[in-house]
Amino acid sequence: MTTRIKPAEHLITATDAELERMLAGASVPALIMSLVHLTGDVSVLRGDIRPKKPLINEYHGGLSEEQNARVRGLALTALKDYRDRGCTLPPAPSAERVLEMMNFIAGEQVADEYVPMMLEELALDGVDLRLTPWTQPVSADTLAKRHVLVIGAGMSGLLQAMRLKEAGIPFTVVEKNESVGGTWFENKYPGCRVDIANHFYSYSFEQNQSWTEYFAQRDELVSYFRGFAERHGLVPHMQFNTEVIAARFDDQTNDWEVTCRRADQTETVTRYSALVSAVGQLNRPLIPDVKGRERFKGIQMHSAEWDSTVSLAGKRVAVVGSGASSFQLVPTIAPSVAKMYVFQRSPAWMMPNPIYHEPVSEAFNWLVQHVPFYGRWFRFLIFWPGSDGILPALRIDPTWPHPERAVNALNDQMREGLTAYLRSQVGDDMALLDKVTPRYPVMGKRMLQDNGSWLKALQRPNVRLLTEAVTQIDETGILTEEGHIDVDVIIWATGFHATQFLSPMKVTGRQGVNLHGLWGDEARAYLGITIPQFPNLFCLYGPATNLAHAGSIIFHSECQVRYVTSCIKTLIERGASAMDCKTEVYEAYVTRLINELAGLVWSHPQAGSWYRNSKGRVVTTSPWRLVDYWGWTQAINPSDYQWLA
Repeated sequence: MTTRIKPAEHLITATDAELERMLAGASVPALIMSLVHLTGDVSVLRGDIRPKKPLINEYHGGLSEEQNARVRGLALTALKDYRDRGCTLPPAPSAERVLEMMNFIAGEQVADEYVPMMLEELALDGVDLRLTPWTQPVSADTLAKRHVLVIGAGMSGLLQAMRLKEAGIPFTVVEKNESVGGTWFENKYPGCRVDIANHFYSYSFEQNQSWTEYFAQRDELVSYFRGFAERHGLVPHMQFNTEVIAARFDDQTNDWEVTCRRADQTETVTRYSALVSAVGQLNRPLIPDVKGRERFKGIQMHSAEWDSTVSLAGKRVAVVGSGASSFQLVPTIAPSVAKMYVFQRSPAWMMPNPIYHEPVSEAFNWLVQHVPFYGRWFRFLIFWPGSDGILPALRIDPTWPHPERAVNALNDQMREGLTAYLRSQVGDDMALLDKVTPRYPVMGKRMLQDNGSWLKALQRPNVRLLTEAVTQIDETGILTEEGHIDVDVIIWATGFHATQFLSPMKVTGRQGVNLHGLWGDEARAYLGITIPQFPNLFCLYGPATNLAHAGSIIFHSECQVRYVTSCIKTLIERGASAMDCKTEVYEAYVTRLINELAGLVWSHPQAGSWYRNSKGRVVTTSPWRLVDYWGWTQAINPSDYQWLA
């Protein structure tokens, strides 16, 4: 195992006055945790200062100013002492003490089943427990024969590449773009940013300690992933501007024959012992087939294929779609355009988030970089409120008397609160309130982060929200039920072909089975990772692994990458040429998956979304508790697989 996570990146040399200034904006619950590490004294956990249970996007524990001042005073004394003794720490708190600390900052008893997962996430001993160890020695000659192809250099592909490199397993990464970053490289539209707080939307073992915003914008995210690839020496293993167009499993040799096409249209055929698909779910833009679209003489572009050479200043702009990208795009460009028409198919529920656009202060970054374990516990504050706690509000209660508006009583309470939030922003404009209030239950579609900018944009005099469908386009604009709208630019904020997994690759498994023919419109995989008849093929961010109720997709990818790495290592250690998921294992899992999904809000009749296929079945999103999926992906169960010699 590799020790890589330090208590703090830098030693403290700051003056007393500088320390006091840096502590002024600290998250006091996280600071209390650091106090215990700094002093070894747990009395602060047992006094009268007790933070409330953390809420999503709230990190201060609901403490009074007097309580905050007391804790900062204790921290100032402790940090001065820590600095003056040479930045040494007392013995680490015992497991019993860490659990007490965990319960304190969580504002509730952390259930026993969550403790191992959260301890692993905290990594207080500096050990990266998601690095799967070899169970027996393996020779260099053996490893040299096990070349792995990773398809995609986005977040998951980079993580898988790093784990293979750590294990000494030969690998190549092919990436259709000219750089790493995946969806963050491709999406360049104005206002593009992440909607999971960055101190959680980052690898657990390698956090960025100098984010400029709590929810970073696209360029900073690309820099994080590019820096990760460079630091870990992954770039020499990459082939950019290269796309996999076909992969065929050879029944005679038990390896994969892969056809790649480069940007110059030349093709290569190479054999690999295993394939890891890290192509993601949101990488093939979807533009509706609207009559007359090809006739439009103005500019058209999808939000994921942004043309930065086009100036929108003073233009008449139509934005088709009101989902996540539109939420970010519209408020950003609205002030500069002459007129904007936003076409909304259905409104989105919004999570109030006052810090969505807030910068991270110099003082906060200093704390993360210098105060032992502050950054680790701050990450806990982000993770815990979204760790399965909301799932009960998403379960369909068949006895609930108001299924038209909610799926259960908790869900209805959420609806009331979020409706009040919408009402608070529109003033007396009841017509607008009616347009922006969803008719489906809360969380039925992707919940969006909001700091008020969306509804402010819709209330601008140059912006008009339209709820009728775009049914026809001509040379100069869009035809609606109300008439013709002249526009210069049409922006398609209409999402992706999210349900077409591994598309447009042609993937052929054992005995000539075509993957997309097998799947049809309903992709499924065991744990979202492996598929019978497709040996040594592993999916990251595969079917039913999107997270819509908790956690971070990076956390989920770390679980999947650990499992895939365990599979590949077990394959090598057993001396087998291939491993194939047993059909009965796959079918039992898929049955449980379908039944679980059917009982959750995403399957509600009114909640049509990109989570569902053409038949209305959810195929993209995971219904499982994080703690369960984390447990299932700790390591491979060899009995789940057929091993080929």
